[in-house]
Amino acid sequence: MAHLESRKHISPDSGFPITIHPHFNAKIKEHIPPEAIRSEITPSKDRASFADPEKKALFATGAKRTDLTESIGTILENIQLSQLTPQQLDELALLVSERGVVFFRNQDLTTAGQEALFEHYGTLDRHPAQKTQRHVIIKGSTEDHREIASYTPWPSGDFHADTSFELNPPSYSLLRMEEHPPVGGDTAWVSQYGLYDALSEHMQRFVDGLHAVHTSRLQYDTILDLWGVGPNRPPIDTHHPAVRTHPVTGLKALNVNPGFVTGFAELKKRESDKLLDFFDLHLHSADDHAVRWKWDVGNVALWDNRATVHRVIPGSYEAPRRGIRTTVFGEKPYFDPKSESRDGRARRLKAEAAAAAANDNDKVGVADVPTKIAPGSESGDGRTDATVEIVKEADVPA
Repeated sequence: MAHLESRKHISPDSGFPITIHPHFNAKIKEHIPPEAIRSEITPSKDRASFADPEKKALFATGAKRTDLTESIGTILENIQLSQLTPQQLDELALLVSERGVVFFRNQDLTTAGQEALFEHYGTLDRHPAQKTQRHVIIKGSTEDHREIASYTPWPSGDFHADTSFELNPPSYSLLRMEEHPPVGGDTAWVSQYGLYDALSEHMQRFVDGLHAVHTSRLQYDTILDLWGVGPNRPPIDTHHPAVRTHPVTGLKALNVNPGFVTGFAELKKRESDKLLDFFDLHLHSADDHAVRWKWDVGNVALWDNRATVHRVIPGSYEAPRRGIRTTVFGEKPYFDPKSESRDGRARRLKAEAAAAAANDNDKVGVADVPTKIAPGSESGDGRTDATVEIVKEADVPA
């Protein structure tokens, strides 16, 4: 990012930019986007909604599943995405919705095959910087993003969910790696289910009622400043629930990311800034809800933007890094107050199972225990002096 305009306007006193993204930069000031802001759409029902919860068809392929962490990330081996049936693709979407991101090695997909496969999940999205192609070329980052923060307010190397500022942000994304250095250029994902779970109950209730302000303005200016081309559409600000309900799993997920969220609609500026600072710390300390993937050529990652955030890990590698990313439009984010957190659901199911087990045990009461009549006594003739000895058998369940 050496060509950022703000690097050319440095104060001789402070050594810092006179202003970040100066609007005397003609590239920003005079750009007229050729397209209008997108209108809201109602996408087709999520393909994961049609899946068998047990995913029998997907694993009938002989696929081997390995969960990388408790919270997020799964590898599927012995499987080719290009060979999956529509039913298997639906079940894969359900697995992705549950696990956040699923990885594959040694895939034979081509770019055309990737685009065709991903159309199964909906209408292909087009990034604001794209012109006509149906995919985005993803490269690595060898920049010092800590230093770049002095010159641009857009945290381009930080965690984000793909174009979360859209009225209909992407649901699923797929990245297939075509070129990659032997070391460096990893990608990290963090579970937004897990980030919500890690909040205290009081904070959860507070955040449940907020709307996060997602904006493309910072990215818009930086794309113009840095690349000198595009974007295709004017900048947009959207207010999405700070906690969203996943339409497939029904779980609550935090819907805040430092890449595109600049505040909270219901809060005053200072309150909003402090909460953003907290979520920045919360996200970057969430090792127990994170997974980091070391790429190789032919690797594929398929993730759910509604349940995760991700970022490329900067490095100093010199070998090329090139990936092909496809995304599809999702539903407009919403919050259902009746939805539950992932941990909350686990606790509820555990309590229900314990209650069911206790109920089964209660049915094996004294009335159901085999009885033996003491020698010389009688039973059932109505005599009050009848003596009945109840003998609990040793093999009766407790």
